[in-house]
Amino acid sequence: MTHPYLSVEGIARRYGARAVFRNLWFGVERGEFVCLIGHSGCGKTTILNILAGLEAPDDGALVMDGHEISGPSLDRAVIFQSHALYPWLSALGNVAFALKSRHPRWSKAQIEARARQALDLVGLKDAAHQKPCELSGGMKQRVGIARALSLEPALLLMDEPFSALDALTRGTLQDEVGGLVGGGKQTAFMITHDVDEAILLADRILLMTNGPDAYLAEIVINTLPRPRDRANLHRQPGYYALRNHIVDFLVTRSRVLAGERPVHWTGRDVPEVIPAAPTKTLETLGT
Repeated sequence: MTHPYLSVEGIARRYGARAVFRNLWFGVERGEFVCLIGHSGCGKTTILNILAGLEAPDDGALVMDGHEISGPSLDRAVIFQSHALYPWLSALGNVAFALKSRHPRWSKAQIEARARQALDLVGLKDAAHQKPCELSGGMKQRVGIARALSLEPALLLMDEPFSALDALTRGTLQDEVGGLVGGGKQTAFMITHDVDEAILLADRILLMTNGPDAYLAEIVINTLPRPRDRANLHRQPGYYALRNHIVDFLVTRSRVLAGERPVHWTGRDVPEVIPAAPTKTLETLGT
């Protein structure tokens, strides 16, 4: 049996006697982009914090590349919902600060060259010496993306990184992240409320029931071909079946299932002792 690059094995998080989520099992393959969707209160950010090593689960374990996750690591970089920049440092300085932690033996010239390269990737070559107060919201988020990508993390974690932006800026950054991260370039895990964002970026989409006591109800495989163009995505065969299935889950089934026992599915190469969520593809969405 082969193991996924990242294996989440039966984790749960409780506050007092009530579980936010429970018995969570899923894997992320190397080079895969996975999105997690669910309503507020199902524990999405807590799950991401646990993957980042910022929190510990009450039950279960996380294994990445054969090693248990027990705390933060520079192999896992986080892009937060807010930009989380140091206000006294320039855009270049914010990226360089992270690089110094990652590469303490690098020279100042090496650090600066790599930081400038990362800023250039996100279109901020000419804003390197501007401080966060001089940048727009979208530019600040670009700096956060550049900082995370400059570390060349084994796993990139994103906590609704575009939700605070206006629609035009959000769309532009979605396209940029899709080009820099998607298509097997980078292993990534993102939480989002945005169905279209998940369809644009993800290889697989994990659907959580409503919380508290939430669980992973279903895994949807996104078979829409890459590269994906946001402007023409809705013209792809199967797009509306996929979108309608996810929207129906969020509107109706996530609430109904919250009061029911999870449906456990055992697939090939998955031991029977490990419960997993049922998997859907475009071909089976109507079943």
